[in-house]
Amino acid sequence: MADPQSNARLRADAGAPTSGVIHVRTRLTADFTVITNALAQRRGSAVTIGVAAYISSLPDGSPVSISALCGHFDEGEILISRALRELEDAGYLERRRERLSTGQIRTRTYFYDVPGGEAPPGPRPDPEGPPGPPKLRRPRKQRAAAAVVPTSVPMEETASTATVPVQEQAEAPVPLAEADPQAVAVLAALRRIDPRLVLTEPEAARLAPGVTRWLKAGILPTHITDHLTARLPDHFLTRPAGILAYRLKETPLPLPALSASAESRVRPTVARMQNCDGCDRGFRAAEPGRCRDCRSGNRLRAVG
Repeated sequence: MADPQSNARLRADAGAPTSGVIHVRTRLTADFTVITNALAQRRGSAVTIGVAAYISSLPDGSPVSISALCGHFDEGEILISRALRELEDAGYLERRRERLSTGQIRTRTYFYDVPGGEAPPGPRPDPEGPPGPPKLRRPRKQRAAAAVVPTSVPMEETASTATVPVQEQAEAPVPLAEADPQAVAVLAALRRIDPRLVLTEPEAARLAPGVTRWLKAGILPTHITDHLTARLPDHFLTRPAGILAYRLKETPLPLPALSASAESRVRPTVARMQNCDGCDRGFRAAEPGRCRDCRSGNRLRAVG
């Protein structure tokens, strides 16, 4: 008797797993990025690994600021900022601030395939400026004490050349109690127009001098509110304070002072009330006499 026939495979392929993922690999010769398993299999946030893989694939000089990354990913500013901090703490990302001989500060971003690598040498620092960072990458917590700029100063991360005046970085924030109360009231009332415009006390204290300049220029508080809340974007890529600071950056032209001739200008005199000598009706004239109707003969006749 013949054996029964079957279409089933007699045995599984040698080495093929019975569960889990099975890789179908293709040998790539272009348009690929090599990352270490330590980074790709890093425990924690998938956003952090995705941001790291994306930055690794970019050519040198590409912008990697928070706003640039938010424009590429669907995640918001908070998750992107958290991912950059995790990469910096782990030693994959370094933001190096360098002071130029012109007194300006430039920020460069370095991304390491393996933490602890050596960054390429940058421009020669100013001998009178602060000391540069060490060659070997150290965790962020270990070099916090040797940071050039206080942690309270916000840093805008970018791979391209960006300059920030030193005096702006060194400017100490004004306490909220010392800020202009009227300016603080204008800022606090913005959330009534747009609920997204919620400011913290340090942010309000930092923005208050700009609002005060507008008030001194003769701009009414309602007009300042309209200027700050008009045509806001649907989605904020940064804190609302950043948008408000940009709109308050310029000071409007103050009102011109009144000339001496305008101040001494006298309003025209209003003629006194007189009683008409013909009909005894009241009218305004400089001298007593007859009203216009009596002078023209159009006085209404009494009906009797």
